[in-house]
Amino acid sequence: MSRPPAILQVLPALVSGGVERGTVEIAEAIAAAGYRPIVASAGGPLVAEVARVGGVHATLPLDTKSPLGIWRNAAALTALIRAEDVAIIHARSRAPAWSALLAARRGGARFVTTYHGAYNEGFPGKRLYNSVMARGERVIAISRFIADLVAERHGTPPSRIRLIPRGVDPRRFDPAAVPAARVLALREAWGAAPGQKIVLLPARLTRWKGQMVLVEALARLPGVIGVLAGGGGEAFAQELKDRAAALGLGQRLVLAGHVDALDVALRAADVVVHASTDAEAFGRTVIEAQAMARPVIASDLGGPRETVAEGVTGWRVPPGDPAALADALSRVLAMPEAERDAAGARARDAVLRDYTTAAMQAATIGVYRDLLA
Repeated sequence: MSRPPAILQVLPALVSGGVERGTVEIAEAIAAAGYRPIVASAGGPLVAEVARVGGVHATLPLDTKSPLGIWRNAAALTALIRAEDVAIIHARSRAPAWSALLAARRGGARFVTTYHGAYNEGFPGKRLYNSVMARGERVIAISRFIADLVAERHGTPPSRIRLIPRGVDPRRFDPAAVPAARVLALREAWGAAPGQKIVLLPARLTRWKGQMVLVEALARLPGVIGVLAGGGGEAFAQELKDRAAALGLGQRLVLAGHVDALDVALRAADVVVHASTDAEAFGRTVIEAQAMARPVIASDLGGPRETVAEGVTGWRVPPGDPAALADALSRVLAMPEAERDAAGARARDAVLRDYTTAAMQAATIGVYRDLLA
């Protein structure tokens, strides 16, 4: 008897991040749909998760950007396509996508891409390099913002673009499942007194994620604690600490590092902030906070324009503007708790309606079935 078709996802590595988590979630959906999920990458901690959901991992140096490395990876992927009867190869990052495109043509597989980022074009030839993500027979755009960008920048016809927003698992991000004792313990660990307000910015420490914007805003918000949850470069972390000291914030800025129990951290905050100064393709932390019924204030650009309905499921502010962020935080923190809770409840309802992992999985499997048919 012939084997079910294999669907191969390719990405640089399986360390952490939204692309990597999405890869595991789609591998799970592929297995549930009766296909064979394969993931190729340079490896990482999430390889075990691929196995847990029923997938197979192939270790290849797909984290290289060198032309020779891309060419060699194309040959390795072609061999994998032929050995495993791969029907579809799904590329999630640019350098591996060039290898995957060549391999799909050589091995006779269908080619799908997910356009995960806005991808800057600051260097000569960058648009050509980025264009591979628009060359899929189906191009999955993770937001309307990205769908419009793909069509405008690359001339990709709408018939090839599929809008599939990122999703969150409401079972993992469930406010009712987080014990109050854990929330209280975390607030105490962050140095908050009873009733003291906490603002959380969950993102890796990198300048464009806007941590410095929040630090500047905190100087205008007496008594409010700011928590930065995310790992990153030590140099930028020290710069944030130095600026906080210069502003006299004392212990009101907490660099919490990577937080494993993000659901608890979100519940421990009174308001969650997204402060990116560049356009996010989607902004997954926004819907994670909303799934936990937390009020969100987000930068008014990119994907959050679609997930944050102004005054309904959250609030939006001009990016890179500490005064505007401070003003919005002041207004939201001054609201009666019941009013903030109502906004959080509306946000969770919107996530359950439009932005679940299950919906993302079902739509992606639909793309595969369309091609296989």
